[in-house]
Amino acid sequence: MVVSEQLDQFFTQKMREYPTRRSFLVPMLLYTQDEVGFLSDEAVSYVAGKVDLSELEVRNVISYYSMLTTKPRGRYNLQVCRNICCMLRGADDIIDHVKEKLHIPHKGTTDDGVFSFEEVECIGACSWAPAMQVNYDFHENLTPQKVDNVLEQYRRKAQQ
Repeated sequence: MVVSEQLDQFFTQKMREYPTRRSFLVPMLLYTQDEVGFLSDEAVSYVAGKVDLSELEVRNVISYYSMLTTKPRGRYNLQVCRNICCMLRGADDIIDHVKEKLHIPHKGTTDDGVFSFEEVECIGACSWAPAMQVNYDFHENLTPQKVDNVLEQYRRKAQQ
């Protein structure tokens, strides 16, 4: 099985709370990605079978959402917002700083597999721009120094 037995049982139980099985597709993809690391061909097949959709229908949903990926990423995925509010408050400098600090381009992953980086259009943190999301954690009012602190915090977690 692609996912753990525990996660498979959680899916079976949770789908009962939704009007149709396919209504639980996006959360199921997120949970699967969190456990597996990315949405492999096997994971797509598993999810499609679980919600009674074709693999193509599942892949169409995956391609729509930037937080879903069919390629391995780093343990911590950094998404720096580049929408207008963040850009006006210094997102370009933050993006350049992350690229330089991690030595990776947009959609790149560090050699050690700890970090992936991508520029995204909006993470819904306009009032606290410039902002970055690391997996599910938000970091706002960024400066290069704050970015360095965030990266160090996650690097320490990765070493534990």
